Amino acid sequence: MTEHLVDPAVPRDLHAFIAGLPKAELHVHHVGSASPRIVSELAARHPDSKVPTDPEALVDYFTFTDFAHFIEVYLSVVDLIRTPEDVRLLTYEVARDMARQQVRYAELTITPFSSTRRGIDEGAFMAAIEDARKAAEAEFGTVLRWCFDIPGEAGLESAEETTRLATDDRLRPEGLVSFGLGGPEIGVARPQFKPYFDRAIAAGLHSVPHAGETTGPQTVWDALTDLRAERIGHGTSSAQDPALLAHLAERRIPLEVCPTSNIATRAVRTLDEHPIKEFVNAGVLVTVNSDDPPMFGTDLNNEYAVAARLLGLDERGLADLAKNAVEASFLDAPGKSRIRDEIDTYTAAWLAS
Repeated sequence: MTEHLVDPAVPRDLHAFIAGLPKAELHVHHVGSASPRIVSELAARHPDSKVPTDPEALVDYFTFTDFAHFIEVYLSVVDLIRTPEDVRLLTYEVARDMARQQVRYAELTITPFSSTRRGIDEGAFMAAIEDARKAAEAEFGTVLRWCFDIPGEAGLESAEETTRLATDDRLRPEGLVSFGLGGPEIGVARPQFKPYFDRAIAAGLHSVPHAGETTGPQTVWDALTDLRAERIGHGTSSAQDPALLAHLAERRIPLEVCPTSNIATRAVRTLDEHPIKEFVNAGVLVTVNSDDPPMFGTDLNNEYAVAARLLGLDERGLADLAKNAVEASFLDAPGKSRIRDEIDTYTAAWLAS
């Protein structure tokens, strides 16, 4: 299980500190967070799927040759979510896994179009995620909020449908805070989605598109200019453009960095080549996230350990990294203050022990 991952280059006491550190996560996908146990259970419910029912076989199934292959596998798991009961189970269990890692707050990216086009009633879908959200907060103390994202590979039909679901007062769930754009970037230009983001922003949602993961820095500029991005999902290629880094730093526009994901999808060749240090050195507000953790053989604790190694962080540095995510979140001011205080209290107690 991913909760037992240990990076041998990181001291064990630092791993222990990370395991207890209160955290927020801003870039993590709903279906992509399904644990092997949940994926195998869903696959058993739907035997016509090609997804393995054996959790051990999922390790090989989740080994990707490139980003296109990742999308293909990801969509095969999406196809396992066919009923409101599937949706509720997945959402609740994802929250349980987050709570085990001391995640106090998470903005979970959900792609409602992928479920409604498969026949799940849109009202029942919204009710399922909201029921799971409220139960998770009551039982685990983990606060969930939603980002509805457009699956870019599905074209403008999906953009229209996602925007409708996100802005219709009769359907829009209470936990919805932001609007995103995911899927492949190559051949999926950001500017074409401007009208949809304009509508979502007018309805009070925050703009958080993926950009610059598998394409160059111009995609990030397009997300900033056309989609009015308040945070950038990945933004990996931003390191290629000093002017862009300066802009992100000056405007305090956070990057949602997902190191292991970038290696798994071949967006970056090796961890040693990952640009996270360049982002930090340029003064960009960096948050660390797990993206699709079970699919990439990771979890948020492991991503903090990776960041500790790449950035040379000690306990105080890791605490500051955790507070970056709180600052960059769309949580209200009292909620942010509460988690920051919890991080400080935990860190002080750890260092005094």
